[in-house]
Amino acid sequence: MSFSDLGLSDAIVRAVAETGYTAPTPIQSQAIPAVLNGGDLLAGAQTGTGKTAGFTLPVLHRLSTDAFGSKLANNTSPRPIRALILTPTRELAAQVEESVKTYGKYTKLNSAVIFGGVSINPQIKLLKHGVDILVATPGRLLDHMGQGTVNLDKIEILILDEADRMLDMGFIRDIRKVLAALPPKRQNLLFSATFSDEIKALADGLLDNPKTIEVARRNSTVEIISQKIHPVDRDKKHPMLSHLIRTHAWTQVLVFTRTKHGANKLVEQLGRDGVKAMAIHGNKSQTARTRALAEFKDGTLQCLVATDIAARGIDIDQLPHVVNYDLPNVPEDYVHRIGRTGRAGAKGEAVSLVCVDEHVMLRDIERLIKQTLPREVIAGFEPDPNAKAQPIQLRSGVGRHQNRPPRQGGGGNGNGGGNRSQNSQGKPRVAANGNGSAPRGAAPAGIRRDARPGGSPSGTRPSNAPRNRPPR
Repeated sequence: MSFSDLGLSDAIVRAVAETGYTAPTPIQSQAIPAVLNGGDLLAGAQTGTGKTAGFTLPVLHRLSTDAFGSKLANNTSPRPIRALILTPTRELAAQVEESVKTYGKYTKLNSAVIFGGVSINPQIKLLKHGVDILVATPGRLLDHMGQGTVNLDKIEILILDEADRMLDMGFIRDIRKVLAALPPKRQNLLFSATFSDEIKALADGLLDNPKTIEVARRNSTVEIISQKIHPVDRDKKHPMLSHLIRTHAWTQVLVFTRTKHGANKLVEQLGRDGVKAMAIHGNKSQTARTRALAEFKDGTLQCLVATDIAARGIDIDQLPHVVNYDLPNVPEDYVHRIGRTGRAGAKGEAVSLVCVDEHVMLRDIERLIKQTLPREVIAGFEPDPNAKAQPIQLRSGVGRHQNRPPRQGGGGNGNGGGNRSQNSQGKPRVAANGNGSAPRGAAPAGIRRDARPGGSPSGTRPSNAPRNRPPR
């Protein structure tokens, strides 16, 4: 099957062909006809499956070939916003809008992306002139709505991308405020890596008799990824990581830490070992994050150290190695982390450095993925068999151990910090939106408002995407 077989216009097929892609992925072959048909869609697909093209291509087709789009003189003439794409992070927003531009280059449509962490004034200028497709993070979109600088009265298509992560990050209230401002008659597309109870509740209230597509097993890890555990004492993690990087000659490795402080500390330690590393997390400036991501993607930066929220949306072709320096507090985050590698048929390796403090976390992860991960003790880094587990300090003295704390409510403080709360897995949560402000509004029935982390990273994706993977 080719892209032209799916019913896409010649202009869009031409743009896709120029990127080097010839055959649609499973999510694309199912989602594109469904979107072209005009009905609502609930699609389950993890990152790296080509899901972005699964909705951008048919949306571009619909808007460029309908009565309004076919009469556009050029891509600079004034027009209303007709499609809105909401994403959880700045990085993902930038990547999605780049895909819109790439695949829509031979149409008369235009697009814009808005997110926090940068000046709002250039965004106001773009919106004043009018765009066909707007990609946004919820927080910054609400800022524009509050200032009256965006008009959503003509929205025909709404896309919620990575909806599961938007719920995880506390955006449900923001999403409800956005939904209230949209025309009631529209097409709704919801994409999620998993179909959790929260996602099903959101879909029930948003979608009208949707077509359901699921191309990945629920909470499954990618089979092509080689996963292993290296048992190690907590104070030997840094030297073990340096040892692994040197002995295996890793040239591009994404490392996950539990906290921002831990990321900064590890970067300093690796630097002293001669390993070029940079960190991305919520306390880093927009410029610093963009620079780190750009250098990592073009291969000049050997090691990128990231927290979970900051890494969401990182889309790097052929990323060979992911290291869990600290295991995640929520088992599902393990699946999201290792999904950064092993994409589109490429081989990938996910290594986890696990100390005695993290045995409960490891047990929860293995229960989720329904497999026991292989252990490999590295010579010279044998863990002390008599070591006792200690509570893991998550943030500001909040610890996790065998007993998990009850859930508590929490709100943001307006600068990305937020009041802390914990969920049923014991993970501290900070409620915040795409530009660092607190979530707004009330959660719908069936959606839990507590226990959602916050913050969102920034960054852009370079345009020189390799040709050996499916379109996003």
